[in-house]
Amino acid sequence: MKKELVTLNESVLRALDFFSENKPPQLNLEEYPLPFVVGSGNAYNTGTILFSNRAAVFANESNFRNLLKSFKEVISSGFIKHAIIISASGEKDSVWEIEEAKKAGLSTLLLTCSAASSAAKIADKVISYRKVAEPYTYNVSTYLGMILSSTKEDPQKIKDVILNFTFPDNFNSYESYAFVLPDGFLNICPMLDIKKSELFGPHLSLRAFSEGYARHAKFVVPSEKELVISAGCKNEYFGLPQHRWEISLPAEASFALMLSLTYFIVGKIQESKKPYFMENIENYCSDYGPKAYRKNEKFDVIVPGN
Repeated sequence: MKKELVTLNESVLRALDFFSENKPPQLNLEEYPLPFVVGSGNAYNTGTILFSNRAAVFANESNFRNLLKSFKEVISSGFIKHAIIISASGEKDSVWEIEEAKKAGLSTLLLTCSAASSAAKIADKVISYRKVAEPYTYNVSTYLGMILSSTKEDPQKIKDVILNFTFPDNFNSYESYAFVLPDGFLNICPMLDIKKSELFGPHLSLRAFSEGYARHAKFVVPSEKELVISAGCKNEYFGLPQHRWEISLPAEASFALMLSLTYFIVGKIQESKKPYFMENIENYCSDYGPKAYRKNEKFDVIVPGN
């Protein structure tokens, strides 16, 4: 099984190759003024990216029920009519989220990679995306496809960009890495934080901030063991000067490029360190991962493509 597990950077390249040949469906968000946008983990973050320039109420598995109660009168007035549920698997929390949204009188749209899933069977409308086989938790192609369907970026151009910059000679030697991204890409930062937990747990420091957040005392304690990576922006202040790496990006760069780029770099970090993820993911998928959802069925270590 471990031989089938690839690092995150390899998954990024496979996803970009796939979408170069298989264009995602078009996503027209104008049909959904001020919806609830609901997701867990990086599905939630994908929702904030899709609606980064549109009005929406964002919710996750922890607060959706309370938000439905808080907005009850607004829903009853017809001001909010839709709930958009984002779930790669179309299972787990997405099922009850759709049920609760419909009880509240909302029309439901599911964005998923599993057209035959439990959530897809009860949603009012489903937009189904294709994906490639990936290790559990990676979800590169799942959410990248959704983002591409909105931004309409060219996957081949994205691949060309990320394969044509040079890593610092001492890249592998650092014990800590920090990303500083332009403010417009704030919503990428929590996606990188999730990858830190999934791939490295407590073994490595991986941080990500927008320029605005970075100014708020995030670099009070600099270290020669931390590489500060700024992508698409200048970095004159954060981290030690000799331990900064600035990456220039095309002026038209959007979310799919930034996600692919940063995930690719995280994969290169993963590739250079001990295989923490590879050593633990099988036990997680067969034991305490599904048990936390009160399920007996094991999770797939390699989630199949479609």
